[in-house]
Amino acid sequence: MTTTLARPAALDDRPAHRDPNVLRWLGAYGASAIADNVYYIALSWAAVQAGTPTQAGLVTAVSAVPRALLMLGGGVVADRYGPRRVVLGSSAARCLLVVSAAGLLLATSPGLWALGAVAVLFGIVDAVFLPAAGALPTRITGRSQLARVQGMRGFAVRLANVLGGPLGGLGVAVGGTAGAFGLAALLIGVSLPLLWAVRVGPLSPDDAKVRGAVLDDLKDGLRHIARDRVLRPLVLAMALVDLGFVGPMNLGLILLAEERGWGSAGMGWVIAGFGIGAGAASLLLTWRGRIPRAGLVMAVAELGACAAIAALAHVASVPGAAGVALLVGLLAGLGGALSASLVQAQAGPAYAGRVTAVSTLVGFGVAPLTFPLVGAAADRWGTGPVFASCAALCAAGSLLALCTRALRRAELPG
Repeated sequence: MTTTLARPAALDDRPAHRDPNVLRWLGAYGASAIADNVYYIALSWAAVQAGTPTQAGLVTAVSAVPRALLMLGGGVVADRYGPRRVVLGSSAARCLLVVSAAGLLLATSPGLWALGAVAVLFGIVDAVFLPAAGALPTRITGRSQLARVQGMRGFAVRLANVLGGPLGGLGVAVGGTAGAFGLAALLIGVSLPLLWAVRVGPLSPDDAKVRGAVLDDLKDGLRHIARDRVLRPLVLAMALVDLGFVGPMNLGLILLAEERGWGSAGMGWVIAGFGIGAGAASLLLTWRGRIPRAGLVMAVAELGACAAIAALAHVASVPGAAGVALLVGLLAGLGGALSASLVQAQAGPAYAGRVTAVSTLVGFGVAPLTFPLVGAAADRWGTGPVFASCAALCAAGSLLALCTRALRRAELPG
């Protein structure tokens, strides 16, 4: 398989933060991430206006179902057709879908079923978009720059979280829900010419092999993970960490703020603390470019984050909780970026889409479906036991990484 707009080999070792090609990718990724935040605010607002809070929660969570069911197939598509081509096509589909939602809201007052259909379709496109977006960095820069690119990507995500909320609220205030959807579509549209200008490197002759049936390609990707001494425990550890992390640090923070009486302002400070910590970790990786003994640092950082998550439920004051959340963000951000870098370095360009799909399946597809369970458990036993149980699940993944010699001693390319 050959790819157009091939990246010259002379640029492979250029520092990522000084590489125009990587910066174009970063601009596209940042615009798309901001658009995602605006889209979810618009969808949530429209769902709240059309139904009860519980129904609105179901509408916003339903997109995780097609991601969980189809993401492995999306990884096959990314490897078969190339991540750049797939990201371009799926981004165009996302833009068209959000524009259609804006038009629907302008023409009529859609019910929950129509909004749920939009969420499901968005989840279907996401199942293809997310593996390709995760695999694209392996084709735009040298292997020695993967950690720095993950740091830049993490910082773009944090910036998108900071900017997306106010922009989504502004869109709703100025143009209603249709205006917010339109703004999201505009931001996705901005990413398209930037993505078009991104150059990707060709696969080596060994990697550019003839593809078989889709199911055979999927099995080949799973065998590739199972055979690799680093990928096999790494993917399992990431699944356990994501499964334990997503619930308490999303719905759990809302329940904790309600239980403690912090109000929305207090919850905002706690979330801001987490964002500052995660952003600092991203900047550290962007600056350093490479962390020695990456496997060991990843496992220790994530184990520390697990302990901080358990402690968060026992902090009474907002400043104390914000400080603990900052520590969670710093450690989890560092561990998460290193794990993603190790996945990309170990997978290789030919398998990057499939391995990315498997390694992020729990975080993007399965873990959000546990929110009702997290809410029911917190209602029955309180937030303390729920945070402790989720932290124990996270810790199991970190301990697996620590106890696996090949993963513990894994290094990023130098």
